Amino acid sequence: MRILCVSVVVLLAGISGCAGKRPVLYPDDHLYAVGRETADEEIADCMRLAKADVGRGGEGVPIGEAAIEGATGAATGAAGGAVVGRAGTGAAIGAAAGSTRGLMRGLFRKREPDATYQSYVNRCLRERGYDPIGWR
Repeated sequence: MRILCVSVVVLLAGISGCAGKRPVLYPDDHLYAVGRETADEEIADCMRLAKADVGRGGEGVPIGEAAIEGATGAATGAAGGAVVGRAGTGAAIGAAAGSTRGLMRGLFRKREPDATYQSYVNRCLRERGYDPIGWR
């Protein structure tokens, strides 16, 4: 059972890695001339260069958020468990549920890459003739 749980978490983490924000290009003559496929390849190349040169801040599973959710869940579970005389069990169940909730929320939320990373990618694209207008 434990192996199944770990496999599911790894799979979900892999899926979430594909959900990052990307630059949006203004549909100008240059974009039409090179085509969407080439533009997508150049976006990927600029993002790869930015990751290598300045890192990729703002992405990943927020461990701190999962810890806060876990603590909140533990407190709530302890309060609920105290009502029936089992505060320790309630706290344990609440902490597990809260941590899991925080982790799952973090996996499926798109986070904004940090400003330096975005600036690097935008400049790289402008130097290649594109006009980035935002990220989504």
